Amino acid sequence: MTKQSARPFTGEEYIQSLRDGRDVFLYGERVKDITTHPAFHNPVRMTARLYDALHDPQRRATLTTATDTGSGGYTHRFFVTPHTAEDLVGAQRAIAEWARLSYGWLGRSPDYKASFLGTLGANADFYAPFTDNARRWYREAQERVLYWNHAIVHPPVDRSRPIEETSDVFVHVRRETDAGVVVSGAKVVATGSALTHQNFVAHYGLPVKDRRFALVATVPMDAPGVKLICRPSYGATAAVMGAPFDYPLSSRLDENDTILVLDDVLVPWENVFIYGDVGKVQRFSGGSGFVERFTFHGCTRLAVKLEFIAGLLARALKITGTSDFRGVQSRLGEVLAWRNLFWGLSDAAARNPVSWHNGAVLPNPRYGLAYRWFMQVGYGRIREIVLQDVASGLIYVNSSAEDFSNPDVRGYLDRYLRGSDGTDAVDRVKVMKLLWDAVGTEFGGRHELYERNYAGNHENTRTDLVAAQLANGEIDDYMSFVDQCLAEYDVEGWTVPDLSSFPHLRAGRDALRGH
Repeated sequence: MTKQSARPFTGEEYIQSLRDGRDVFLYGERVKDITTHPAFHNPVRMTARLYDALHDPQRRATLTTATDTGSGGYTHRFFVTPHTAEDLVGAQRAIAEWARLSYGWLGRSPDYKASFLGTLGANADFYAPFTDNARRWYREAQERVLYWNHAIVHPPVDRSRPIEETSDVFVHVRRETDAGVVVSGAKVVATGSALTHQNFVAHYGLPVKDRRFALVATVPMDAPGVKLICRPSYGATAAVMGAPFDYPLSSRLDENDTILVLDDVLVPWENVFIYGDVGKVQRFSGGSGFVERFTFHGCTRLAVKLEFIAGLLARALKITGTSDFRGVQSRLGEVLAWRNLFWGLSDAAARNPVSWHNGAVLPNPRYGLAYRWFMQVGYGRIREIVLQDVASGLIYVNSSAEDFSNPDVRGYLDRYLRGSDGTDAVDRVKVMKLLWDAVGTEFGGRHELYERNYAGNHENTRTDLVAAQLANGEIDDYMSFVDQCLAEYDVEGWTVPDLSSFPHLRAGRDALRGH
């Protein structure tokens, strides 16, 4: 990609940037052009909407701010180092504005990886001796709003064995050259990577002892030896099996998840952030600022997504004629409470930042860590409420939009599939198919899996909370708070002068016991 000016891509420039000969494999074939293939065409265009929004006069004030690179350009707010709570609130609004363009269903939109890229300016020294690489990527990513993905988890293969014994599977450096390091192995799962410019490769999940595995770097999607092996495409299935009416989310918002394979890929030294430093790789999660920022991004996006689901559920309940039932209202209220919780956590993280390096601030990690746990419980509960209260209404639908064009059945559809309060059959089925795509199709099932697991496994989200508050002394403070209470009394009574144990009453009680 050539740098044309210090401004973000337009939608069309983004589309053109993907035509680079990358190796993407789906259904036994190499995809020649992801921008035209049925599995990727619509997701690419939905992402292009995000880039076009950065140039929209109606949205620019919310989405963008001046670059801090000296370029005189502008960028998405989350790509710039924040220094105040006001900066983070501005970034929160930009994240939400972009999320609304995909109704909250693009988990790995370009601003997701800004969670990392936006840290590189203030925290460049962490990556010494690759400090200059961090500063350069901070500048370049910001000025073009580059779309990065990441793959940081090892494949679920022999995880019980030491990492050194699985070098045939896990990403590792095979050899060093003057030009860079040659890397092989696989990562799971590179969500959305086919739609991105770069894939960020790092380590998470298993202890590293061998320096060959101690690598944090970025790899262009068209680098020789990079292979993306896709899971089944919900978008392609939707294109074959129905119309957008039948699969309104699957057909345009499937990011796809891929197995990232690196087959003797040369990673130039200028694309390396950490190499060979086992301790630094292990400190990356806690020292990079990425965790604090990706949880902030994820929490904000999820809040938008839950607004969409809540509105869709409310519409469906009205159509089924159950919206005034007390129990149904109570459960809709629960969905709204989950929405409010995540907005509250996002607000708290932004408005109570923690100081960081070189005058920068991070979203408060207390609230990000809480989000990681609550989303695993909350998303599944919301889906359960939809299935419980809309129930058979979700599958009391005809097979396809084409049925409405068939005069042999159209009359039956109009009579028997209509909704409550004058809702006609087409509108009723349209809502139910949208809701089913959100919670019941492969696309919907994958989203529950994503929201439950993408921020860490169900145990880590809890133990990380404990570890964080042990490390910063908060649990000790909580126990000291309890000790303060315990110190105010003993077996003889109160030990503080302002409270009374009423000894004369006790004396009378003791006298009664004597009788």
